[in-house]
Amino acid sequence: MSESENNAEGAGMRTRLVLAGLPLAIFLGLALIFWTQLNSGRDISEIPSALIGNKAPWRDLEPLAGATKDGAPTPALTTQSGKGKLTLVNFWASWCVPCRQEHPAVMALSKDPRLTVLGVNYKDGSENALRFLGELGNPYSAIGLDPDGRMAIDWGVYGIPETYLVGPDGTILYKKVGPLDEKSLRDGLYPAIEKASGTPAQSG
Repeated sequence: MSESENNAEGAGMRTRLVLAGLPLAIFLGLALIFWTQLNSGRDISEIPSALIGNKAPWRDLEPLAGATKDGAPTPALTTQSGKGKLTLVNFWASWCVPCRQEHPAVMALSKDPRLTVLGVNYKDGSENALRFLGELGNPYSAIGLDPDGRMAIDWGVYGIPETYLVGPDGTILYKKVGPLDEKSLRDGLYPAIEKASGTPAQSG
């Protein structure tokens, strides 16, 4: 075998070895990233969103007919619902167990004078949604129906519940994937509200 043939055979073997080892290298790299995330001490449910710092992609949605708050019909969520206000947008559904778990926190937030709380009812049935609110209370100043998930897609929703804080100028300031809990409120949402409003929460 000539020297050129030997070189060609050696190069081919090296190429095959590199290609054979490539999947393992990719796996190890992904495993390292995952391990780093788990051990970073960060709440991995607070996933950075490409929309944070950008304008909220509002839509005009149909109302949840029959929903009431404080004895008055709850209006539909529209492009004007959060205009000029510090707004909390909560994606929820009656079939979503974590939505039920976080609902007391959303109810409490609706009593915060710094906030307007809006609800997007995601791929739900109206009767079930009304039953959910009738049982647990209605924290929403406006509710929009998102039966096909189009608004959720616009907002980059991973899976409900998800909650967004939107500034008075329409800029998305904060995103929480999964149910709001004591830790995410304390370490994430409350500081974001305080920073955006310039006003700390009222004690008591």
